[in-house]
Amino acid sequence: MESNFGGPLGTLIAGLGMGAYYIGLTWINMLLGLVLTPFFIIPATWVQDAMAKKKAQQG
Repeated sequence: MESNFGGPLGTLIAGLGMGAYYIGLTWINMLLGLVLTPFFIIPATWVQDAMAKKKAQQG
């Protein structure tokens, strides 16, 4: 038995597949931003604190 999805059903299946792909892509990008942001912000605050401490000692 051979199935052919070349008509309207194929268009619907392809649309659902692409929609699921882009929803997943958006989700993973949001998750990566949420998880990776502290890895950059926390060390940046350490650098700012060190610079502020050095400036307070000088002046």
